[in-house]
Amino acid sequence: MAKKIREFVCQSCGSVYPRWQGKCEACGEWNTIVEETQQSSDFTTIKGKSKGKEIDFVSLDGELENKTRINTHNKELNRVCGGGLVEGSVILIGGDPGIGKSTILLQAVSQIAAKNEEKECFYISGEESIEQVRLRAKRLGLEKSPVNLASATNVKDIIATLEKNRQSSVVIIDSIQTMFIENIESAPGTVSQVRACGNELIKLAKKQGFVLFLVGHMTKQGVIAGPRVLEHMVDTVLYFEGDRGHQFRILRAVKNRFGATDEIGVFEMCDKGLIEVENPSALFLAERRGNVSGSCVFAGIEGSRPVLVEIQALVSSTDYSAPKRAVVGWDANRLSMIIAVLQSRCDLNLGGMDVFLNVAGGLKISEPAADLAVAAALISSVQNKPMPADKVIFGEIGLSGEVRAVGQSDNRIKEAMKLGFKGAIIPKNKKNKKDKNMFEIGNIQALIDWYNQF
Repeated sequence: MAKKIREFVCQSCGSVYPRWQGKCEACGEWNTIVEETQQSSDFTTIKGKSKGKEIDFVSLDGELENKTRINTHNKELNRVCGGGLVEGSVILIGGDPGIGKSTILLQAVSQIAAKNEEKECFYISGEESIEQVRLRAKRLGLEKSPVNLASATNVKDIIATLEKNRQSSVVIIDSIQTMFIENIESAPGTVSQVRACGNELIKLAKKQGFVLFLVGHMTKQGVIAGPRVLEHMVDTVLYFEGDRGHQFRILRAVKNRFGATDEIGVFEMCDKGLIEVENPSALFLAERRGNVSGSCVFAGIEGSRPVLVEIQALVSSTDYSAPKRAVVGWDANRLSMIIAVLQSRCDLNLGGMDVFLNVAGGLKISEPAADLAVAAALISSVQNKPMPADKVIFGEIGLSGEVRAVGQSDNRIKEAMKLGFKGAIIPKNKKNKKDKNMFEIGNIQALIDWYNQF
């Protein structure tokens, strides 16, 4: 008989401890360690009487199997997944509550089932009843789609059902934190249950060759709840970003074995669900006012797509000894670095002022190419004079005040010209084409000198 082993597992990061304690030493979270019971057979070792079989090695140069992709009939979702859904792939999608994870998956599976009669699609909900899913489908106008709907949480029953349906093409599990296996004496959502349920479902998807979507909950830190090993087991990890106060939603690929990472898809939330946004730059700049100080347009790159967004800065005097630094949509540490460079290299006094920075539209930017646009917005706000409204800005700033070149400059400029911008402020680079509308700068002081000419 298998012996039961008791252990204490952190539900935030998956670290294991021999006894209970209040704080997890690995992730620093409090009150996340829960007692779980495992069977000793789950921890088998390789020691034994039987020998293992020899494995066969092959060369790197061999015939490749052409993976067929399923068209979701959603251009933005296809873009993020690398051109469509690869048969036999497993996709993990996470996001904040109410952001639209279930909505976009229900829309995608309904379109696949409606436009491909030979595709059998299954939507298995562990959080909502069948009536609740039907209400959402009716609101989205998808109630006539031939999708197989069920409400279940027992993984054993789900696997037995899917094994009988050999024609399965797309299966959605909403969500993996609600699934459980009877043999594991832990509550659904614990590390042991999530790891075991995910492993069983992934093995079945690889065996039968259907596309498996796993919906994951998010923690307070903005990562998918449960063991990190789940992200390593799947082929693609998608994060659904966005503020519920904004109508824009960003679907970002942080891992993709069949496509590019950091690719994004832009959607707009409305009464009929999520609508694709084919030109996000025009949407992000739709409400921009070009004659306001502290504002400039940054030409960024998200994945393979150029995106123009408005950077807004507000600098004001403060009566407090510790000035406030508030950032929305960008890295707060990088803002502190830009402020330090402006003070040390350009004698721009920002030490006794509150600084507020915002990326309009709810988009989160991480690339260093936004440094120059942030600096330009700060300079404009301090001097209370608008930047030229017909120019975009991009470039990386070093600690010595130099402006460094960034990648894909041509794509950034082409996107700006497409939307009616007449010029750009760019880093000095020998590869740049000579153009009177392009102002090249080598250091941050040159930007201030150019700005003071107006």
